[in-house]
Amino acid sequence: MTTPVTPAFPSKLPNVGTTIFSVMSALANQHQAVNLGQGFPDFGCDPKLLDAVAAAMQAGHNQYPPMPGMPQLREAVAAKIAALHGTHYDPHTEITITAGATQAILTAILATVHAGDEVIVLDPCYDSYAPNIELAGGVIVRVPLTPGSFRPDFAKIAAAITPQTRLMIVNTPHNPSATIWTADEMRQLEALLAPTNVLLISDEVYEHMVFDGAQHESAARFPGLAARAFIVSSFGKTYHVTGWKVGTVAAPAALMSEFRKVHQFNVFTVNTPMQVGLATYMHNPAPYLELPAFYQRKRDLFAQGLQQTRLKLLPTTGTYFQCVDISEVTDLNEADFCQWMVQELGVAAIPLSAFYGDGFDQKVVRFCFAKQDATLLAALERLRKL
Repeated sequence: MTTPVTPAFPSKLPNVGTTIFSVMSALANQHQAVNLGQGFPDFGCDPKLLDAVAAAMQAGHNQYPPMPGMPQLREAVAAKIAALHGTHYDPHTEITITAGATQAILTAILATVHAGDEVIVLDPCYDSYAPNIELAGGVIVRVPLTPGSFRPDFAKIAAAITPQTRLMIVNTPHNPSATIWTADEMRQLEALLAPTNVLLISDEVYEHMVFDGAQHESAARFPGLAARAFIVSSFGKTYHVTGWKVGTVAAPAALMSEFRKVHQFNVFTVNTPMQVGLATYMHNPAPYLELPAFYQRKRDLFAQGLQQTRLKLLPTTGTYFQCVDISEVTDLNEADFCQWMVQELGVAAIPLSAFYGDGFDQKVVRFCFAKQDATLLAALERLRKL
């Protein structure tokens, strides 16, 4: 009898393996380390949000919602954008609820990028961008942010734009560097793209984590960007419920029409009770308005402790990440240092080289401070050995 054989086929993502986040989290578990690598909180959300979702389930909101999302949640998202940024999106035609921001970004890319189209990403960047572009048959064009400061280099961005450029992805507040784009930089981007047909994905999942009195400069605030942009955000990041995987996209109706064509055959729609509960919870803006102060206190607590080590702190103006320069501590490269730190000190971090297409190593690693104070203090106690 012939042994059954599983057919082989060419991989659509031949260069993709296990993500650095999975690798470091597994190492953290193996060595019982404090995990400051993967970017999620180790504390719960507001019980009122849980109550709102439970009430939605008890009220019978357990069947398919409309494909673009529950109307009351789309209306709440549109109202929030209008209040914060002064731009009015039609909740019926210009807001869609997604299964997290990662799905939103993939769907926007699949909806707009044809085989051979070029897509500009700014390195270092979130690790889903490049595989998403490959799945769409696009060509990844990597433009580095300025090493050290992580500011956009508009001369290099301009040089990367060609007649084949379909799309550009920007991210502010920025993961992994914890920087934010200024209004002047957004205006420069607006002017640069004005004479082109380049579309924009503005990844704004950390929109409510901007510190020291600064303002989040959403693409929605700049008419020339808003007219060409898919603006992506995340309830998971904002409300400490990353496992719920609920996000949003705002875009002009013409762009959203194409987005929804893919969305309806990708996930079709997103779980109903979470949407209803989130809509109820959003009646009170305080949780997201108070988020900058909440995370700034954690940033400052963690930074104060790190100052007792030989690690050199880089500025953290947004997100819930803290980057540090390790050059005075070790001769190891970033990845090897992170493995050494897990094994020898019991603290997990992420090498910034993992966010670069070419693995560029500048002796910088990233910690996540979206943790309970006790978790941060436990990590700092171990890091003082550096």
